[in-house]
Amino acid sequence: MKEMPSQTIPILLILVAAFIGACAQYFFKLGSLKIVEIPIYRNWFFLAGLVSFFWVLVLMTMSFRFGGLMMVVYPAYGTTYIWALLISHYFDKSPVNLVQVTGVFCIILGIGLVSLQKTS
Repeated sequence: MKEMPSQTIPILLILVAAFIGACAQYFFKLGSLKIVEIPIYRNWFFLAGLVSFFWVLVLMTMSFRFGGLMMVVYPAYGTTYIWALLISHYFDKSPVNLVQVTGVFCIILGIGLVSLQKTS
């Protein structure tokens, strides 16, 4: 039976990628508010979103190169939704309600359940 490679480094890389991905989404939101006033090539928020998603791609690729398994890496990337909720709450002062907290709990529970699965 082949031993599963450690997933610590891939998970850490993908958690950083998830945070950067949430920031990219926020940059796109800010850029979209100025899309009519500023051409896309001069819209710094839009460009920051593109650069951020480039780094998400780099980190995701590195995660796989360090032995990350798809069944571990992609669910961990789901924390992007949690980061987006926190960014929205702190920067846009969006309220957080019970339904959103329940969703965050479900994401964390799902990641935990997927990580319990053993590969053969």
